[in-house]
Amino acid sequence: MSESIFKVGAMGSIRYIQGDATSPQAKGVKIIAHVCNDLGGWGKGFVLALSRRWDEPERAYRAWRRSRDGFALGAVQFVQVDRYTWVANMIGQRGTKRGSKGVPIRYDALDTCLAALGDKALELGASVHMPRIGCGLAGGRWELVEPLVERNLTARDVQVTVYDVA
Repeated sequence: MSESIFKVGAMGSIRYIQGDATSPQAKGVKIIAHVCNDLGGWGKGFVLALSRRWDEPERAYRAWRRSRDGFALGAVQFVQVDRYTWVANMIGQRGTKRGSKGVPIRYDALDTCLAALGDKALELGASVHMPRIGCGLAGGRWELVEPLVERNLTARDVQVTVYDVA
């Protein structure tokens, strides 16, 4: 782990560290958040690291997709992977490819997901851990994602750690 960098918001702060978001650096209950697509695809990007660590998030996501029960942009599925750790499968990405309609990230859907994530984090008394969500394969820009994280999480006193790959 390298030295932490904090960006202080209105109520809380986002802690930026180098490391692995699948190995959250905190005590207590933790939620690992990531962005999924609305097609049911799981096989590239951060999900590979999740699947190397736990089977449950992928299995639950695929079953959710098959059931179609609430599986849509803006929806979140919370999967408990051990006593103190949950994974938030957040559907904030339309499809998987860049095209005539731009990049796959849908900021409005991500905003909805983050609001639900904030609710769950407060319910569980959890901290939230994530890579720079929506900014890899989904093609998003962190300068647009970060304010959503601040509004939905840190402004509600949810502790957030963002992990950059070392």
